[in-house]
Amino acid sequence: MRERREELSELARGLARTPKTVSSRYFYDERGSELFEAITRLPEYYLTRAERGLLTRIAPALIEEVQPRALVELGAGSARKTRILLDAMTEGGRAAVYVPVDVSEDFLLETADRLREEYPALEVRPEVADMERGLRLALRPPTPCIHALLGSTIGNFTHEEAVRMIAGLTSGMRDGDVFLLGADLRPGPGKSLEALEAAYNDAVGVTAKFNRNLLRVLNARFGTDFDPSRFRHLATYDTGKTRIEMHLEALTAHAVALPGGPVISFQEGEKLRTEISCKYDRAAVRSLLGQAGLKMVRWWTDERERFALALGAMTSEGGSR
Repeated sequence: MRERREELSELARGLARTPKTVSSRYFYDERGSELFEAITRLPEYYLTRAERGLLTRIAPALIEEVQPRALVELGAGSARKTRILLDAMTEGGRAAVYVPVDVSEDFLLETADRLREEYPALEVRPEVADMERGLRLALRPPTPCIHALLGSTIGNFTHEEAVRMIAGLTSGMRDGDVFLLGADLRPGPGKSLEALEAAYNDAVGVTAKFNRNLLRVLNARFGTDFDPSRFRHLATYDTGKTRIEMHLEALTAHAVALPGGPVISFQEGEKLRTEISCKYDRAAVRSLLGQAGLKMVRWWTDERERFALALGAMTSEGGSR
């Protein structure tokens, strides 16, 4: 009950800002998770394919180098890409521990059940948690452990938020553990601005459904009365801030009731920011990891330099924080 009151207060503060904002954590109820999985299969959404190809290329050497006994994945979703790492970890029947962490409990437990069937030697320990609120695992995974945040999830946070989150997520790392980060890259020779924006504005409208579903989640969770049909989906790249900003734009002037709080007025054309997706280069990722107490020890990109994976390890000054 206390957590819900805090979330409702946070929602009220976001809706009182200019521009209005809401946390992207509310995308991921079961329906939202399903829609995002559909997005990852769209022709415009290059991120998943680029990251998958990159993981396929580096997984054997990465597993050989780290010799992990465990993998903790933050924002695991369906763990489709993660199977590339799990295949390498469990090759030859080697036992391993996988800890998928996600905010959507039903979706997470379904994923865990499927993985137990697919990987008899794998111990699967699902954890329902909101990454933004830190991570306290029920059982400490064996070491060496790979802590993974894939899929450019890190882009959903400002630089300061991302530093704090990575520091919190990796605070339990021990000697030999590593942090594997997925990061979408800025427009460049291998990726045009048009291709980047198309990834968030697919032709068949799945991303628009995903965006508007957030309003249904708010209605179900807090008792608000958002009408998704009164909003349209918008996503554009802000060159100065090097990030995609996703909004819902009000098609007409109307008001939304916030239980126990103020009535929120929307003017025609007013935007509600639902997500940011920051884009990176090598220097930006190195800075991000460094400020979180990690040293970047590996950097890989796909052939067209659209997407990157970075490997971080504890700095000697950091010890086993």
